[in-house]
Amino acid sequence: MPIARAVRRLVPAAALALAAAGCAGTRPPAAIPAADGAPGAEGVAAGLLPLSRQIAAREGWLAERHALLLGMMRRHGIAMWILANEEFHDDPLVQYVAPPRPYTGNRDLFVFVDDGDRGLRKVAVTGYTEDNLRRFFEAPGVGDEPVPPARTLRELWERHRPQTIALGIGGRRGQTRTLGHDAYRFIADAMGPEAERRFVPAAPLVEELMDTRLPAERPHYVAAVAVTEAIVRRALSNDVIVPGRTTVGDVRAWLYDALGRNNLRTWFQPDLRIQSADRPPQSSRGFLAIAPESTVIRPGDVVHVDFGVTYMGFDTDWQKMAYVLRPGETEVPAGLVAAMRNTNALQDELMLRQARPGRTAGEVYRATMAAMQARGIEAMIYSHPIGLQGHGLGASIDFRGAVRNDSSQAAPRLRANSWISIELNTATPVPEWGGRKVFVMMEDDAELTDAGYRFFRPRQEGWYVIRPR
Repeated sequence: MPIARAVRRLVPAAALALAAAGCAGTRPPAAIPAADGAPGAEGVAAGLLPLSRQIAAREGWLAERHALLLGMMRRHGIAMWILANEEFHDDPLVQYVAPPRPYTGNRDLFVFVDDGDRGLRKVAVTGYTEDNLRRFFEAPGVGDEPVPPARTLRELWERHRPQTIALGIGGRRGQTRTLGHDAYRFIADAMGPEAERRFVPAAPLVEELMDTRLPAERPHYVAAVAVTEAIVRRALSNDVIVPGRTTVGDVRAWLYDALGRNNLRTWFQPDLRIQSADRPPQSSRGFLAIAPESTVIRPGDVVHVDFGVTYMGFDTDWQKMAYVLRPGETEVPAGLVAAMRNTNALQDELMLRQARPGRTAGEVYRATMAAMQARGIEAMIYSHPIGLQGHGLGASIDFRGAVRNDSSQAAPRLRANSWISIELNTATPVPEWGGRKVFVMMEDDAELTDAGYRFFRPRQEGWYVIRPR
């Protein structure tokens, strides 16, 4: 079946990325022409926007996000918020609060001020100023010549005397502790010791901002998830894997090439895990270990992939499972089918029966695990917020943290319309493997509704099948 038609059966037009796919096994990737006049392998994936239109769409969201920012600042007692880009060391938040364009000054500052009845004041203190920045920020200067940054900061302090000045310091997560020592000293020295005494962590504001989704973002995220699914389906197929010949490294290289041909990036290295009846599983940090690149994928193997794309400032996260049929097999062994059903049952319990807006992450975690224990299913849950960043900010339903401090007012609570990566696994003894446990690991991106979490794409309920040759 032509590749474009095959993908069209799986995902909407936004996911016709597989025209960029390479050929199977250890051969170098080759372009596969798209059917029906669709763009070929070197074009932008059908349904995804070229970069100029991505920027235009994101700048449209920027005005909407700025409209929400003042209320958030007031809820968290923040009168001024300062972000700093160092040359070649951008603050990861800047692309979400300023036009998502390159900033190449030695040190670029973005300042948001609660100006009382006059609303939110926005000031960009950059080495280079251009039209698109001035659409959203004041840019102090004479013509195209900016005012020296230290002078602008001092004038902002003298004019507003904010009670609190929030900076990227003191946070528990990377997104909330972004300010380097030298940038801190520059801001403190420019504004003076009285201002420095009013410095506070921006973490609570950053968490709410990054966990708040805009309705206009959703269709583009659905497109990103659909392309992720399409690439993974192709990777876990005979188009890419020749059993007995293709290695884990070959599949990883193919995934990188698929990203490049579709003008996408990724925020983490694609990983594969292999389970076999005759190979004891290796563990790492409590999880099934990543397979070495030299591992050959063989008949009878269970293959797991962990993969995500970056598009329009969004990150996706996706884990799926495949089985390589043995010679003479025509279907997946019943024990593996049952193992996948257990993981689907875990998804149902967490997403549909337990998760609701306003519940704490710990409540959802404990109730889900109790239900699994009652059913005799061995389960692990390690889900995390996603969207603007792969390991995003917000409530994580995660055995490593969700059960702590659950009774406090500060306990993380699920927010309506927030996005999460439902990441989990079950371990099931498989009779065909002599009772050895098989881990079925799934990860799907979802959004929280009043009726629980809803996947952006249908989940996997049957094994992807790779046939022997």
